[in-house]
Amino acid sequence: MGFPGFNQPFVVGSVQTPAGEVPQVSTLLNWADHVGTFKARCAVGRMHYTVDPGLYALGNPDQHSPVLVTANYKMSFDKLRQALPSKNVWILVLDTNGINVWCAAGAGTFGTTELVNRIESTRLPQVVSHRQLILPQLAAPGVAAHRVKELSGFKVTYGPIKAEDLPAFIEAGLKATSEMRRKSFTIWERAVLIPVELVTFPKSAIIIALSLMFLIGGMGGSGGFLVSAFNHGIFTIMIFLAAVLSGTVFTPLLLPWLPGRAFSLKGMSMGIITVTLLLLFRWDNMVSKGEHIEMLSWIFLIPALSAYLGMNFTGASTYTSLSGVKKEIRWALPLEIGAGVIGLSIWIGSHFIV
Repeated sequence: MGFPGFNQPFVVGSVQTPAGEVPQVSTLLNWADHVGTFKARCAVGRMHYTVDPGLYALGNPDQHSPVLVTANYKMSFDKLRQALPSKNVWILVLDTNGINVWCAAGAGTFGTTELVNRIESTRLPQVVSHRQLILPQLAAPGVAAHRVKELSGFKVTYGPIKAEDLPAFIEAGLKATSEMRRKSFTIWERAVLIPVELVTFPKSAIIIALSLMFLIGGMGGSGGFLVSAFNHGIFTIMIFLAAVLSGTVFTPLLLPWLPGRAFSLKGMSMGIITVTLLLLFRWDNMVSKGEHIEMLSWIFLIPALSAYLGMNFTGASTYTSLSGVKKEIRWALPLEIGAGVIGLSIWIGSHFIV
């Protein structure tokens, strides 16, 4: 049987169908759901934040009720059930390996084969009398609607992009307005993605980089290792963190207003702004030739690191395509590495010039 488990915390009852007993879920999210969402936003257990695939009942659906299809990434599932208060619908959850609808469609896990197999395993034709499925619009890249019809007899209808538009979409006879078809990418929608970028930044790389900066910062100078390390190393660490924030926080927040189409250019632009502010606040406090040369190194290092981190954001945006990302990586990555090597060389050398 393809029915999911009843011991999941969001299951509040069951609905009897000709195909068997189906778990009934609530439209209300509890504190555990909100905590789970927060942890997933911070990349804590994100790839294991799943629900059992299969058929669920929301409210008290019958054989005439709509069938909505989603991924088994729990945040996608929660968004869907929360958006349908007082509605009686069936929710068919596909096994997407814990990946959201859009990414799963691109990866192939939210696809034609999985959808057809899930229809069969849940014995959906025995549960409903109609032969229509409502899929998220963002699932379209992974599903061949005509093949689903041929293999299962079910017609695919693409619903709105946002789950909260589903009640109006259903009430309008499964007709979407132009606004329902347009994917927004507001500052808040960009901001909620930032924690994942920060948390998934390689921790080992940060530790190694900061340690090396502290140690190399202690070399040279006239005050001995510890004095130089604290004078130069800690300042260098702060600059490194400023570059990280430039690429992972300020670039996505200011994305529409930064120049260029490529994300690496946007990240570089934010890095240039960051190093310009650094020069304005730091220049008058520098007295030695070595300090001025060290500042020259950051003109290369900060934009290079910010550009690289900004480029990483392409996978979370609505602006890019796979071919475009590959093309950008081919020309941007060598430039970022080159600028980074030049900047690092200048920075190391500056510690031996008084």
